[in-house]
Amino acid sequence: MRIAIVAGETSGDMLGAGLIKSLQQRFPDATFEGIGGPLMQAQGFNTFVPMERLAVMGLVEVLGRLFELLKVRRDLVKHWLANPPDVFIGIDAPDFNLTLEQKLRAAGIKTVHYVSPSVWMWRQKRVFKIAKAVDLMLTLFPFEAKFYEQYQVPVKFVGHHLADKIPLETPAGPARAALGINPEAHVVCLMPGSRSGEVAKLGELFLQTARRMLHERPDLQFIIPAASTERRDQIQTMLDAYPGRLPVTVVLGQSHTCMAAADAILLASGTATLEAMLMKRPMVVSYKLAPLTFWILKHMVSRKWISLPNLLADRELVPELLQQDATPEKLAAALLAQLENSVAMQQLHETFLFIHRQLKRSADDEAAAAIAGLLQQ
Repeated sequence: MRIAIVAGETSGDMLGAGLIKSLQQRFPDATFEGIGGPLMQAQGFNTFVPMERLAVMGLVEVLGRLFELLKVRRDLVKHWLANPPDVFIGIDAPDFNLTLEQKLRAAGIKTVHYVSPSVWMWRQKRVFKIAKAVDLMLTLFPFEAKFYEQYQVPVKFVGHHLADKIPLETPAGPARAALGINPEAHVVCLMPGSRSGEVAKLGELFLQTARRMLHERPDLQFIIPAASTERRDQIQTMLDAYPGRLPVTVVLGQSHTCMAAADAILLASGTATLEAMLMKRPMVVSYKLAPLTFWILKHMVSRKWISLPNLLADRELVPELLQQDATPEKLAAALLAQLENSVAMQQLHETFLFIHRQLKRSADDEAAAAIAGLLQQ
């Protein structure tokens, strides 16, 4: 059994490593090759080129590396057409993988795509290319599977690996002890994003929100997990230049610990909203884009909400304050309302727990079983 895989970034490396481990239990003599990171290589995966060569973000950066990326893809196609694997699995990286999958499938090689692109959110016509490219789509969320079923694309909802890893209950006590925070304190976690541009747009806004909240609740403490030393220095520079002292602690990494220690979270839209939901923490979601970018996306997006808790529930569970609505006054009011309404927060906790159980399906094993089923057809 030869299994080909291409993962393009760290999150894909994590998924790929778990998937390989589960596939090895079903096919002990299988070999794995393609492009993957250190976690996949630790499972015996043979990577042809370093995964970092595919991990390119931003239009300008992609254009600067376009010829290299196209050559890598051509070389992969040439290799696997000459030496066909039993199955090809593209993990995320849809711009790279879907074209690769389409070429391989046209040659009779079975193809799987793991992690749906946001086709249900915008550019829905991509589903027709996906239908030509894959024999099986593996999705992390149930609403994604429903979308593909409408277009008769073979699909399997396998659950989310974070739902498997994060416990159903995450008490604040141990997290606060690890961070040196008083167990009786009232804590708000601020998460303005992991990229420089996000922190530049949202960092000052979140600090202004903290100051606004302190007018109403002087007892509050704030923590900010920084994704890297660069982000830590960027946030600390903002704090040092801020008029008046704020009770804000910047923590390097440990985002899950900071979330678990919090009574409420103010965060940028993204995967962090799923993590906060799995930890059962009330949250307010915010984001700001350049006005023209926001206008274009607003007319392309087909969903009413952008945060994963609201998308999963198909209703507003958590406030989303975007663009012109993202003001310190509105953000502070929304967070304070959550801190002070214990009945509503208990109901939110129960809803989050229900969704967590939906997503907790042993994703690695579910994905491996679906791939094994495809191979046995």
